[in-house]
Amino acid sequence: MLEGVISPLKLGNRAVSPPVVLAPMAGITNVAFRRLCREQGGGVYVNEMITTRALVERIPKTLKMIAFAEDESFRSLQLYGVDPQVVGAAVRMVGEDNLADHVDLNFGCPVPKVTRRGGGAALPWRRQLFARIVHEAVEAAKPYGIPLTVKMRKGIDDDHLTYVEAGLIAQEAGAAVVALHARTAEQRYSGEADWDAIATLKQALDVPVLGNGDIWEGSDALRMVEHTGVDGVVVGRGCLGRPWLFADLEAAFTQGADYKPVLPTLGEVAKMMARHAELLVDALEDERHGCADFRKHVAWYLKGFPIGGELRRRLAMISSLAELDDLLGKLDPAEPFPVETLGQPRGRVNAPGKVSLPYGWLESRDDVSVPSGAEMENSGG
Repeated sequence: MLEGVISPLKLGNRAVSPPVVLAPMAGITNVAFRRLCREQGGGVYVNEMITTRALVERIPKTLKMIAFAEDESFRSLQLYGVDPQVVGAAVRMVGEDNLADHVDLNFGCPVPKVTRRGGGAALPWRRQLFARIVHEAVEAAKPYGIPLTVKMRKGIDDDHLTYVEAGLIAQEAGAAVVALHARTAEQRYSGEADWDAIATLKQALDVPVLGNGDIWEGSDALRMVEHTGVDGVVVGRGCLGRPWLFADLEAAFTQGADYKPVLPTLGEVAKMMARHAELLVDALEDERHGCADFRKHVAWYLKGFPIGGELRRRLAMISSLAELDDLLGKLDPAEPFPVETLGQPRGRVNAPGKVSLPYGWLESRDDVSVPSGAEMENSGG
């Protein structure tokens, strides 16, 4: 088991301790959820993914998504794009307009509408195009002192793995950190993450490497670091309905082998739910809209607790903070946390699926042309 304290993660001039990153999740990691997580522990909390074309075209919906709290001292933004020039222009805009302090590039998304345009987890297969994108982004970020990081998957599928080569390319281009979600695009969110692949990447690179995949508890993070030697972890689905996971991770990385998790009672979970809803209402400046946005979190918060179906249903249909408070008051505050849910997947758990790719995508690894229509998506998010 790990002993001692893991070193802080260096991101530009900032030392991140504990070395924990909240992965961007569409519709989840908005300013309200990030604040709730930041209240639990230290780390880097990344905003929802932003499309580079939408950013440079200043689409209002996209600009509105780039929202940070006044006390968010390290503003982290993930960008997605396929055209090197557009990605470079977007990063330059982030610097010129002082939109963020850190930029991460998304090469890990397995969603068909992204990969069929050659983006996300499909893009590293075209290694020259990948290299140009990272290079353009790094060069655009340099004048503003913005650290540029890369997040990717193992590859398209087991027959088309790219992670080691892509990691070396990103390092050569000047990426400050490389993060690996240890699944292929074909796996989506199914099966187990391949931590051996994370160890392989760590051994191959000189820049810090972060591991992502199957971190449900603080103990999982300790095991990953011990197993792979990574410099930190990225957490996505594990914090859904469990923002206190960041307190758990901070305790784990601070205490090492002496770490013992502290599990909240249902009453403490209810207080967290109320806080989350309040933050959403404040961020969206509309009580009905904020409460509607909160509804999707209810099942995650209450997973495993013995609560009647009718109360669950009513909680998932709230339209005001007063209604939420009234329903939360009907819960048994002394109910202990359901330990049987520990270490279990949360959020999306789907089956593997054939990866949608542009026509002829696999025929050449050195084609630098941008797929036709790849940059037509301009709605952001």
